[in-house]
Amino acid sequence: MLGALPEPRLATHASFAGLDHGLAIYFPAPHSYTGEPVLELQGHGGPVVVEALIGHGLALGARRARAGEFTQRAYLNGKLDLAQAEAVADLIDAASNAAARAALRSLQGEFSAQVQALDAALAAMRVRVEAAIDFSEDDVEVLAESALRVQLEDARQRLAALLASSTQGRLLTEGMTVVIAGAPNAGKSTLLNRLAGHEAAIVTPIPGTTRDILRERILIDGMPVHVLDTAGLRPLAGDVIEAEGMRRAQAAMTGADRILFVIDAAADPEAASYERERARLPAQVPVTLVLNKIDLMAPGAPPLLPPGAALTLSAHSGEGLQALREHLKQSVGLVDAAEGAVSARARHLEALKGSAECLAAAGEELERGGGRELIAEELRRAQQALGEIVGTESSDELLGRIFASFCIGK
Repeated sequence: MLGALPEPRLATHASFAGLDHGLAIYFPAPHSYTGEPVLELQGHGGPVVVEALIGHGLALGARRARAGEFTQRAYLNGKLDLAQAEAVADLIDAASNAAARAALRSLQGEFSAQVQALDAALAAMRVRVEAAIDFSEDDVEVLAESALRVQLEDARQRLAALLASSTQGRLLTEGMTVVIAGAPNAGKSTLLNRLAGHEAAIVTPIPGTTRDILRERILIDGMPVHVLDTAGLRPLAGDVIEAEGMRRAQAAMTGADRILFVIDAAADPEAASYERERARLPAQVPVTLVLNKIDLMAPGAPPLLPPGAALTLSAHSGEGLQALREHLKQSVGLVDAAEGAVSARARHLEALKGSAECLAAAGEELERGGGRELIAEELRRAQQALGEIVGTESSDELLGRIFASFCIGK
């Protein structure tokens, strides 16, 4: 590529095989991102030049990196733990400053350090508890029940704080999915346009204008919200296309984090459209009733609200939109600015919750006078769950799924 190996960690101007020229930097092992010898070329870019350089490298015996391979090598060589490796992808994909800050905290090891500190505390408890199983009180200093109870409670509180911080981080990284549903002409597409800030959907007075699902991604205080506008719901479809649109609307609602059921407060003040559809809405998905078109209501004629959370707004004028945004934040527990949040994924939260359940079980065994063997086993399982986060308890299948989600190369 260069004709000679540059001085380590020194930016050297060079010709790249006569195809380009720029700066070459050589990082000898183990002082590189991957922990292996790395040569970095900083050229002029452009797809034609870059592809020509890659082709020359392939001719010299190189191969194209697999998705996430550089970060996977860094993990396997001990340069990063698994949580830090995932934070690399989260930082690249960050959609807001808050999400980028959370990912950077995890990449710098803040999340991993808290997990490892908690793991060390559980290990110390296990040592004392298991020692009392194998040796008599004359041979070892037994951890008294009162002291064990205090240490267990301390570990549970630290784990709860870490889970709260991680939950905020996951919201900043993955966000939530909201489906806008309701009868035709309730103002669903107008609401989507208001939330998106541009004309994403066609709006007409003709019922059934929206036939397919429209998707927009917005940010609410740094949290990505995936908003889906759907075809209007009514007992009988006008044609096969509308029927298919209604079927897709039902499928979208099933996979949502929350449904915004929009009601035309002027034409349907008793929310009959919601009552007709209530039985067909997915039971496991929370629903927020949105009373739209309040600007068209007659003065002094409030709608008769059915049971459930309800917001009033005008998608046309924008009145009540800020209250809706605040409601969405509160519905998932997003704290303002999410300061101190660390980047986390669903698997991290599952592992933390699993560890918390084990600690709770250990506490219950202690309270009912269970054997130390049972307490020690719950502590071991709690540690195992924490190990899955940083990679000390990870299978090859899990590693494959994680790094396959990275962008090509990095």
